[in-house]
Amino acid sequence: MSSRRTFLGDIAMGLPAIALHQLTAATRAPHFPAKAKRVLQIMCPGACSHIDTFDYKPELEKRHGQPMPGAEKEVSFQGANGNLMRSPWPFVPRGQSGKRITAMLPHLGALADEMAFLHAMTTRTNTHGPGCVMMNTGYVFEGFPSAGAWVSYALGSENDNLPAYVSIPDIRGIPPAGPANWTAGFLPAEHQGVSFNASEPIRNLERPGLISEAEERATLEFLDVLNRGHMARHPGHSDLQARIAAYALAGRMQLSAPEVSDLTRESKATHELYGTADSNPLKAAYAKNCLLARRLLERNVRYVQLYCASRASGVDGLLNWDAHKTLQADYERHCPILDQPTAGLLKDLKSRGMLSDTLVIWTTEFGRMPTHQEGTLGRDHNPDAFTVWMAGAGVKGGTSHGGTDDFGRRAVEDITTVHAFWATVLHLIGLDYNKLSWYHNGIDRRLTDVHGHVIREILA
Repeated sequence: MSSRRTFLGDIAMGLPAIALHQLTAATRAPHFPAKAKRVLQIMCPGACSHIDTFDYKPELEKRHGQPMPGAEKEVSFQGANGNLMRSPWPFVPRGQSGKRITAMLPHLGALADEMAFLHAMTTRTNTHGPGCVMMNTGYVFEGFPSAGAWVSYALGSENDNLPAYVSIPDIRGIPPAGPANWTAGFLPAEHQGVSFNASEPIRNLERPGLISEAEERATLEFLDVLNRGHMARHPGHSDLQARIAAYALAGRMQLSAPEVSDLTRESKATHELYGTADSNPLKAAYAKNCLLARRLLERNVRYVQLYCASRASGVDGLLNWDAHKTLQADYERHCPILDQPTAGLLKDLKSRGMLSDTLVIWTTEFGRMPTHQEGTLGRDHNPDAFTVWMAGAGVKGGTSHGGTDDFGRRAVEDITTVHAFWATVLHLIGLDYNKLSWYHNGIDRRLTDVHGHVIREILA
């Protein structure tokens, strides 16, 4: 016969499991058959320059050092602009598509035929914090759910032992606006991204050394008695169910999280593919985060958000892509960190057959000016044109959609918004962006607000 302690222990693990099961993917199906089962979002905060990476502008090369026609006295975010400034590096044709990509990204360039580039992206702000929040939530203001939270809410998790949504910050720090980039906003709290990386394991997961395993289990047993009593007095109390589910997940993660974070289980060839032992410690750290991302996706974590760079520092362009003063030196620092590990991640996903049902999206908050800032060799902010790309499940690789003017100053052809971008992402994971909503303060809120459309030209 079971002892009272064993009986309560079984209940302590059982009721949370039931609550967790009710909150996960078993009861939430997509609106229609999905191309992608999971999403990997790679985010480069600091506004990665489109005209120095993926948006080739031969006219900019020809007119280097000349005033930009019609904008000789233009003032942007940080002040006056000087003359047109070509990219410091050549753009090299890559793949069967012949897509020209900067020579600074040779590994990613080799994968050009996997990618669909959106060159006419625009946003509503030229400030980093609001720009990152806009890119990740669809709103300039903080407090709205991130895309990962919406996906978690809509589809739940396919892995009871890991979160549905994980955000992996760069070793250099968190991005502008911090946790607002992976918040659940007004959605239930269990849909917020769990933040950790390969260098810093999940916080507050391990049992404090002063507390024994028996004491912890006894506490859980007593807590369960209180929870069951509260649930009996308040049937249908979803907040309590969510809280129980969160604690149950934390208990399971004490076993599963160390395993998924153990990169020593990977082969030497895999580590070499990513560059985890690179002599550049920042590149090696990002490479380990990329490998961690693959391990999470492999275990069916629904949405993984991976950052390459962090918030701004006292020196522009030192910790992220915000190259106001010395663009060449800054990007010769950042591009090698991004290039091999990200390409290794894409290659690894493909070799394992995962790219066919994983949607990979590469994002940044806005672009940069084709001119140099007055008195510098850097570029100012440009919300009127930037590039993002998609690859993987449901994406027509080797394509480019939309275009900017001759200098990359403004989007002029098939202009794309953040809302259209997310409408397309939702479509690829089987969700109708018009139907995915949450009633909040008198309004049915959506990731795409009241805007958006599916960009069908890039769909396979």
